[in-house]
Amino acid sequence: MSNLFSLREIITCTFALFAVIDMLGSIPILISLRNKMGGISAYRATLVSGLLILLFFFVGENVLKFMGLDIASFAIAGSIVLFILGLEMILGFEFFKGDNNPKAGAVVPIAFPVIAGSGTLTTIMSMKSLYAQNSILIAIVLNLIFVFLILKSLAWFERILGQSGILIIRKFFGVILIAIAVKMFRTNVFIH
Repeated sequence: MSNLFSLREIITCTFALFAVIDMLGSIPILISLRNKMGGISAYRATLVSGLLILLFFFVGENVLKFMGLDIASFAIAGSIVLFILGLEMILGFEFFKGDNNPKAGAVVPIAFPVIAGSGTLTTIMSMKSLYAQNSILIAIVLNLIFVFLILKSLAWFERILGQSGILIIRKFFGVILIAIAVKMFRTNVFIH
């Protein structure tokens, strides 16, 4: 691990986080949640996500240990929430009841687990052993800017895709989300 950051490290970290956060793939989920909750505060969701990511970057493993938890347990909890969201997307049942409060929804399920999920948080912690902290922090900020832009553009994406486009994409990504949740669950159940 170097003491300085490099452009190559920043690009590598940025793309790794971009792939794990997968904001483009989350657009159907976010549109659905926005419609249920009566809106999403892009600023609040980005801020809460950023705080969760930074908290985990600096003290994540220690906080989990202090609470008697490990990363695997954290990942399993996140996988269950993702599984339920995926079922909802495919079957059309409403497990997550919107309370028409964008402030509450900005935390769960948007900030965690959709944006700052266990995959994102464990990726951040594992990158610390490979890259300079400055490079990782810059990558986090760049990804948070992208998160904010996507959240602010949800109405535009909804207009472009239309109702039938959103329904098709929603069901497709519901299956993907369930597959990711099952993989996270399976991987972390058998980690020990």
